[in-house]
Amino acid sequence: MAELKTKQTQESVTDFINSFADTEQKKQDSFELLKLMEDFTGFEPKMWGGSIIGFGSYHYKSERSTQEGDWFLVGFSPRKAAISLYVYSGCDEQEHLLKELGKFKMGKACIYVKKLSDINQDVLKKMIKETIDFLQTKYKKA
Repeated sequence: MAELKTKQTQESVTDFINSFADTEQKKQDSFELLKLMEDFTGFEPKMWGGSIIGFGSYHYKSERSTQEGDWFLVGFSPRKAAISLYVYSGCDEQEHLLKELGKFKMGKACIYVKKLSDINQDVLKKMIKETIDFLQTKYKKA
């Protein structure tokens, strides 16, 4: 079984944002997201790999393979092209929220925003809650 490369680290989240966010706007949005996610989830932000800030964690086991590991519940990364939001689980409850979120692009399980002001932060909080509830229910400890 291949080992998962993206793992929680002890690197400084603040140092990462200050060195990685390539514009003042992205840096400001990142610190705002950091506060929003920490306050809303109650989880301390942790670095995952070299470029993702995650909140909370869960242990998963793949239904289709032997892969298992630990992963963050929600998170984000201030990437060059856009801020990647890892707040989408694909659960039915989130489909209507996407319509209210604002201006974004969608990846398979990732939402890309150019700037935080492009999206409705109340809707973002609802998506965060739905994702955490979904993952904690799906991967609850036996």
